[in-house]
Amino acid sequence: MQISETKNDGLARAYAVTIPASEIDSRVNDEIKRIAPQVRMPGFRPGKVPANLVKKMHGEAIHADALQKAVRESVDKVMTENKLRPAMQPSVTLGESYEQGKDAEVTVELEVLPEIEAPELDGLKLEKLVVPVTDAQVDEALEKLAEQQKSFKKAAKTKKAAEGDQLIIDFVGKLDGVEFDGGKAEDAALEIGSGRFIPGFEEQLVGAKTGDEKTITVTFPEDYPAENLKGKEATFDITVKEVKVPSETKIDEEFATNLGLDSLDKLKELLKGQLEQETAGLTRTQMKRSLLDTLAAGHDFAVPPTMVDAEFQQIWAQLEQEAAREEDPEAAMKEIEAEKDDYKRIAERRVRLGLLLSEIGQKNGVEVSQQEMQMLMMQAAQQYRPEDRERFMEYVQNEPMAAAQLRAPLYEDKVVDFLFDKADVTEREVTKDELQAAIEAEEGAEAEAKPAKKKPAAKKKAAAKKADAEGDKAADEKPAAKKAPAKKAPAKKAAAKDEGDKKAPAKKAPAKKAAAKKAPAKKAKAD
Repeated sequence: MQISETKNDGLARAYAVTIPASEIDSRVNDEIKRIAPQVRMPGFRPGKVPANLVKKMHGEAIHADALQKAVRESVDKVMTENKLRPAMQPSVTLGESYEQGKDAEVTVELEVLPEIEAPELDGLKLEKLVVPVTDAQVDEALEKLAEQQKSFKKAAKTKKAAEGDQLIIDFVGKLDGVEFDGGKAEDAALEIGSGRFIPGFEEQLVGAKTGDEKTITVTFPEDYPAENLKGKEATFDITVKEVKVPSETKIDEEFATNLGLDSLDKLKELLKGQLEQETAGLTRTQMKRSLLDTLAAGHDFAVPPTMVDAEFQQIWAQLEQEAAREEDPEAAMKEIEAEKDDYKRIAERRVRLGLLLSEIGQKNGVEVSQQEMQMLMMQAAQQYRPEDRERFMEYVQNEPMAAAQLRAPLYEDKVVDFLFDKADVTEREVTKDELQAAIEAEEGAEAEAKPAKKKPAAKKKAAAKKADAEGDKAADEKPAAKKAPAKKAPAKKAAAKDEGDKKAPAKKAPAKKAAAKKAPAKKAKAD
C-alpha cells in the first residue's frame, strides 16, 4: 500500500492511496478459503465444494467486501501515520477506472482540527449578576398559587350564573338533530369566562339558574381537530344541575397544610427557593455568555470550513422552521435572509468556541463519566417507541459520532463549570429586568444563534413559544367538543442520522390518550 500527500493547505489535507491488486486478491482468496467449508452445493458433500466454484458463485460479493475493508484500513493508516485529527468524516473516493485485477487508486480528502493552545486560566475574572428574592415576590407567588387553588361553593337556586361562576351541567350535542360521538357528558364542570369550551358555548350560559334547561347553538372552529365537526353548526341540550360561586381562598396555615406542607413558613420557603432557582438559570446564562465573550476575544484561530458549514446548516434549518410558523412566512424569511452573513459568523464563532472549550477540558482532565453517558442515552431513548429504545442504545454505543453528539452539550457544561470554579467571580445584585437586559446585551451567542444587533421576527416569536415542545397530538385523539389548542413546536430531532444498515430507530409517535367517557366540550389546557 502506497500513501502520498497531495494537498496540505491550511487545515485541508488530501492523500493518494494505492492498494495493490495482489493485496485485494489475497484478501479475496483468504475469504474464499474461510467460507468454502460452509458452502452447500448440489452434487458435492458438505465442505467439499471446490474453491473455484465458490469464487464463481460468490466472487463478486466477496471482492466488494474485501475492497471495502482494504479501503477502510487504508484510511485508518493515513490517519495513524500522519497523526491526523479529522474535523469531520473524511471524503473517500475510489478511482472511476477501477476494475477487478487492477490496483485500487483511492483519494482521501479531509479537514483537520487546528492546533489550539489552551489559554492560561489564572486571572480569569467574571461578574455574577444576582437577583435577590424579596418578600413581596414571595407574597405575589402565594397569591398566584391561591388563585390556582380556587374552589367553588354552592350558590342559592335563584342565583343567576355570571362571569367567574361555575356550572355543573349535563349536555348532549347534536348535528342536524342527530347526537354525535363524544358530544355527551354528565356532571361536567364549566367555569364561565375560562375559555375552555368552544366559542359561544360559555357565553350563552350567563344568567342560567339551577334547574334550567336550554338548547344553545354553536359553530365549531374551522381548525377543530375532529374532521366531522370542523366549521359545523351544532346544538347542545343543556341541563343546569348546580350554580357555584368562587369561595375565598385564605392564605393561612390551613392553606399550607392542605398542600401537604408543615406550615405557611415552609410554603413560603419553598416558593422562595423556586423563585431563586428561576433566576439562577438566568444568572448562569449571563455568566456563560460573558465567559464565552472573554474566550472569543482572546482567540482567533482558523476553524475547519466543513464544521462551520455543518453548524450553519443547523442554524439555518431552525430559522426556516421558525419562519414557516410566522403569520407571514415569506416576510419573516426575507428578514432572516438579510442577516445570513451574521449567522455564518455566528456559526464560525460557535465552532471556534466549541473547539476551544474541548481543548481546555482535555488539558484539565474534564470528562463525562460512563454513568453520566448512560443517563444521557437513557434520557434520549425516551424519545423513541419502547420497542426501539434498546436498538437506539446499541446504535449510540456502536457509532462514535452519535455518541459524541449526545455527549457534547454535557461536556461543554462541565468545562464551563470548571472555568467558573477557576475564575475570580464578583457578585452584583440587580433586578430581574436588569439581568434579562444584560443577557440580551451580550454580543456572544451561547446556545442560541442570534446576532447581537437585531433579532429577526421569526426569532422573536419563537422565544415566546419555548414552552411548546412536545409536538402535535393526534387530532382524532381529542375529545369532540374541545377547542383545538395551538400547535406545538416539533419534538427535538434525534442525535444521530441513519448510516447504512446501522440505523437509529424511528422516534415514537405521541402517546394516545384514553377516550374520555364524558363528552368533551372543554378544550385541552395549554402545557
